[in-house]
Amino acid sequence: MRNRRSRRGRIRPYTFTGGRTRSRHPLLVQTLVSAADANTEAPSTLPPEAQRIHEMCRETRSVAEISAALKIPLGVTQVLLSDLADQGLVYIHPTITGHSPSENQVLERALRGLERLFQ
Repeated sequence: MRNRRSRRGRIRPYTFTGGRTRSRHPLLVQTLVSAADANTEAPSTLPPEAQRIHEMCRETRSVAEISAALKIPLGVTQVLLSDLADQGLVYIHPTITGHSPSENQVLERALRGLERLFQ
């Protein structure tokens, strides 16, 4: 019995996404997300998990924060956030990854600033 429950617990969250495991948007664990309009209620047609995510996003939060708070696997959270973004219900903030020259410059300036603070 216990083994069935643990298996069910691992499989069940992916039913929220129709079995999809990849989001259509690049969502890293540190990516910040917020509700497109914090004063608007989530449509009642959304699954309960997506409604809870939308409610949490009334304040800007990271993907990791949302996943941990709702105890939903990270991949599932990313897919649900991607769906909400496609519907215009959440805004995915640009994430600095350090892969472009301008992002590298920002990161280098921040590092130099931190080094000056701690010297």
